[in-house]
Amino acid sequence: MISRPVAALLMFAVLGFAEPAVRLPPAPSPAIERLLGQYGPSDNPLTVYESEGHLFANGHGLELARLVPAKHGHFLAGLVVVAFEGRGSAAVVILDGKKRLARHDFGAEVVAAIQANVKADPARVRVEALAATPPVETGKLPADLVALTTVDPRIKLDIRYATSNNFMGFPLYELPGAYMQRPAAEALGKAQKELAAKGFGLLIHDGYRPWFVTKMFWEATPPDSRIFVADPAVGSKHNRGSAVDLSLYDLKTGKPVDMTGRYDEMSTRSYADFVGGTSRQRALRGILRTAMEAQGFTVYPQEWWHFDYKDWSSYGIGTITFTELARR
Repeated sequence: MISRPVAALLMFAVLGFAEPAVRLPPAPSPAIERLLGQYGPSDNPLTVYESEGHLFANGHGLELARLVPAKHGHFLAGLVVVAFEGRGSAAVVILDGKKRLARHDFGAEVVAAIQANVKADPARVRVEALAATPPVETGKLPADLVALTTVDPRIKLDIRYATSNNFMGFPLYELPGAYMQRPAAEALGKAQKELAAKGFGLLIHDGYRPWFVTKMFWEATPPDSRIFVADPAVGSKHNRGSAVDLSLYDLKTGKPVDMTGRYDEMSTRSYADFVGGTSRQRALRGILRTAMEAQGFTVYPQEWWHFDYKDWSSYGIGTITFTELARR
């Protein structure tokens, strides 16, 4: 008779999965999870986060301070008394009974401003971008864009820019697809192989991006949030087919994992070294980053999901559309 552990290993082998080699931290308790978030002004937020089952706060004089439960649902961070208000997810944090900091979803607020700016006439935004002239640039290597779905069947797509589910609020690509220059695509396949041994698949949000879309992003984004979009005057690594936006999904369930912030979120939660969120989210973010860096990719410091391949400077800025790519 085959023992249960051996049978489980055989099942993973038959299905093409590997027994996960990582032990993720547990999810926080509901009592802790309802308090997590950012409070106060966007230029100086108080970040409340979880680490190893405990509550911590960073900002407003509390530097990576543990919140120790006290009487009447209050917490102590050293000598500072911290209280939360609101049912469900906390809406306000109060420091020493005086300073009140309201909870914010800064990324959602920026997206709302962008969509309000373009919703009146999104077609005009596209027409103007298509009429604009990209910077003149010739790469040392000819473009050789490869569809990422052909690299490894475990690589899945979630191309938001081909739908209305993106920060602009309307479709930007005519067709869903993800392409990269061949060396980068092959390196991505190696990362997928390593991640599969840990029980994860790659979920691709974007690869090659036509220059006119970069132009649309820049024109629609408020100046103080343009750290999250590329300047069309110099083009982006996406335009060169050497950048990829991606996350992880669980090979067993097929569901995306939960990271420290949403894809394309324009807030500090997107930073690759953001201290907030949960131990589990930060561990998953680290697994993705380690696998990508091992294959020659570098994370963009302001976006945990964005990775550039090492030879990006060898390619010129691309303008070919997804319709044209699909015809090849």
